[in-house]
Amino acid sequence: MKITRRVVAGSLVATAASALPVFSQAFPNKPVKIVVGFAAGGGTDFVARVLADALKEHWGQSVIVESRTGASGMLAAEQVVRAAPDGYTLLVSPQTSIAVAPQIFAKSPYDPLKDLTPITILTATPMLMVAHPSFPASSFVEFLTYVRANPGKVTFASGGIGSSPHMTSELLNMRLDLKAVHVPYRGEQPALADVMGNQVGVLFANIPSAMPYVQAGKLKALVSTGQSRSPLAPDVPTIIESGVGDIVTATWNGLYGPAGMAPDLVQKIYADVSEVLGQGRVRERLLASGSDLVLNTPQRFEEYLRAEVMRWGQVIKAADIRAE
Repeated sequence: MKITRRVVAGSLVATAASALPVFSQAFPNKPVKIVVGFAAGGGTDFVARVLADALKEHWGQSVIVESRTGASGMLAAEQVVRAAPDGYTLLVSPQTSIAVAPQIFAKSPYDPLKDLTPITILTATPMLMVAHPSFPASSFVEFLTYVRANPGKVTFASGGIGSSPHMTSELLNMRLDLKAVHVPYRGEQPALADVMGNQVGVLFANIPSAMPYVQAGKLKALVSTGQSRSPLAPDVPTIIESGVGDIVTATWNGLYGPAGMAPDLVQKIYADVSEVLGQGRVRERLLASGSDLVLNTPQRFEEYLRAEVMRWGQVIKAADIRAE
């Protein structure tokens, strides 16, 4: 629902405005679709399905998760951009598809700041920098010293160009004056395998993926990228704790609708999502997966998204990152 033209008399505008809350209160009266741009079983898909299950119970309507993979999640976002702004087609997407991919592909089918309605950030998952046990640094400060003493010789793995591990590593290169070399893989698991095999230097890995190997002594964790220590890795300090800067990064999954959604509809969806994800069993399920709940307001999310587009745009320009 979108009211943008002032082509009716003031009384009609007032009538339409007063009807908006009725519209949102009736929502939803048919199935809702949540589009995800990544394969089933991954982190974003998991968050979307937890959300869909909780909303289905809360709304008493079917909430369907639809996977539309390709182009780093951009095909899914494009599908939502082209949908009616009535709340029945939503997107759950990591920042890589919204704040990063449109800036590294030659052509983007949407403008993330104009063509989507930010509703809330659902979860944020910090990462661990991990290395082979023989790597000649056991803390983040030691890592910085070693990389600076060996410019161009230390490699960092990632699950692909534009991924959170890649962008975080390039952010460190830019902000901390490092010269580490990127080695992209097709997914996190092959990258983890080569770090454990001492074939590549370090990797920013998802905490649930990396911690079993750290606990088994096959990897060592040097630092966490979160604002605070992760409950899943309580002994690993953050970059902030290391005293070398205020760098905080995470893989975060946002909830969006198409541009032009009625403000009260956006607020209703946000309120309902906050309520269902804040419940004990649902909340615990997400926390156990290594995710931190965020649930910021639509207004705060919009501000944060603009800042993220700017931050990663600077990194992309400095590192001259292009999609292959």
